[in-house]
Amino acid sequence: MAIPVVDPPRYAQQLNAKRDHIIETFAAFSPPPLEVHASPPSHYRQRCEFRLWHDGDDLYYAMFEADPEEPGKKRVVRLDQYPVAGRRINELMPRLIEAIRDRPLLRHRLFQVEFLTTLDGEALVTLIYHRQLDEDWDEAARELESRLGIMIIGRARKQRRVLTRDHVWECLEVNGRHLHYQQIENSFTQPNAEICRAMLGWAQEVTAGSQDRDLVELYCGNANFTVALAGNFRRVMATEISRTSVASARENLQANGIDNVTVGRMSAEEFSQALKGEKGGRRVESWALHEYDFSTVLVDPPRAGLDAQSCYQLSEYERIVYISCNPDTLAQNLQILVQTHDLSRVALFDQFPWTDHCECGVLLERRA
Repeated sequence: MAIPVVDPPRYAQQLNAKRDHIIETFAAFSPPPLEVHASPPSHYRQRCEFRLWHDGDDLYYAMFEADPEEPGKKRVVRLDQYPVAGRRINELMPRLIEAIRDRPLLRHRLFQVEFLTTLDGEALVTLIYHRQLDEDWDEAARELESRLGIMIIGRARKQRRVLTRDHVWECLEVNGRHLHYQQIENSFTQPNAEICRAMLGWAQEVTAGSQDRDLVELYCGNANFTVALAGNFRRVMATEISRTSVASARENLQANGIDNVTVGRMSAEEFSQALKGEKGGRRVESWALHEYDFSTVLVDPPRAGLDAQSCYQLSEYERIVYISCNPDTLAQNLQILVQTHDLSRVALFDQFPWTDHCECGVLLERRA
């Protein structure tokens, strides 16, 4: 993959190209007008990772891209600044290099650096080594934490040394509400905070008017959408397979004072069986699924999209909110979903400017 070339004056042009692509991709479904949500044209990523390149006494961040002169090979690209990354990351990049350049305890066999930041400047930096870390490293890293005003985690083979904590707290203002999210190191979070705010606001809008009905959410992650949408429904049943994400989801619900959500650890496929009464057990019984009155389903699947059986099961709900990171698999799934539902809203969220990647959201409503 090529390293994005950021050129803010050309942002509208690249966004229009994505808009045209999405319109063409969904044209067969006679969609409503496409809603386009633009990203900041630069400094939009709140998390990034870099290789750390040692060249004699020199030390710098690096990424890799295809070498046009040698097909099949990659070349190292030096990065002293990275306009894709948030301003806090760009501020920390040179300061971190200078702080560790002449510190063998911190520099020796360090090969990767990962930044996780928030809109208000909180920063967690993970230093990854090809050697084991000890108490001497801890002491040096604590000094570095204090000097740079950051939190640090050290990683090596079978080691993870957390000095302060393993997460940051992001605060997103969405439709006048401040939503708080624990974002854990090495776990999935939305990288573009401003586009995440746009997605949450859009999802709130399209699910309004459901206070007397219930929501079922698949692939809920750390409750990113759950926190934003809980107030639109009487009750929410959300599922996720990752143990770390489930724990973080429950932490985020508590942090936002939300008490009408149950988070269950189960794969989407198994949960679908539970909804149909084909899977039981103590955990499923504790959820009392028969007490819910689901009107809406929210699904945010991996890039592979949903299989046909899952699509047919989604068709049983009155409203489907489908968040997709792959328009092609979304279009494949829509071929099934539009057999019973109308495509009421379609949105493009430019999560990753200067790449071909498109994030979409659609609302489908069952025909009478």
